[in-house]
Amino acid sequence: MQTEEEEFLGTDAGMGEPRVRDATRLLREFLDVSDAFERSLGLELEVNQTDLEAMEHLLMSGPLGPSELARRLGISTASATTAIDRLVAVGHVTREPNPRDRRGVLVVPNEASRARAMARLMPMIIGVDAQLDHFSAGEQETITRYLRRVVDLYQEHVGEDPRAR
Repeated sequence: MQTEEEEFLGTDAGMGEPRVRDATRLLREFLDVSDAFERSLGLELEVNQTDLEAMEHLLMSGPLGPSELARRLGISTASATTAIDRLVAVGHVTREPNPRDRRGVLVVPNEASRARAMARLMPMIIGVDAQLDHFSAGEQETITRYLRRVVDLYQEHVGEDPRAR
């Protein structure tokens, strides 16, 4: 006799796929296409995944010191310096003196790079948000509640974010 978990994780018609509902499959597909979008953006901006993540932090937070950027990325300061060097080399960021610390520098995103990244990101973000217009207020609340629960569940399984230390 199969346990509940074995039954759930069993396969449909021997195809090797777990027996899950369409919404769960679509969530997995969303995660895959989101990763593909990020890879595509990285290729367009001529940066690797770490450098793209660094740019995202700089675009969302503004100028950051190398140590803070390293902390947010969960990498060593030496690795962050290498990433910053690559971003400087392709013209996405500059190093500028930190006005609050004469010995420090800030990594500042270039406006042209910001505009280039946002030109790709904003239509997608606005388009995703506009999809909610196809649902009633009650349906939107249900969607939001479902996604909040999924995010919370993922966070439980991730555990403490090592970058938060």
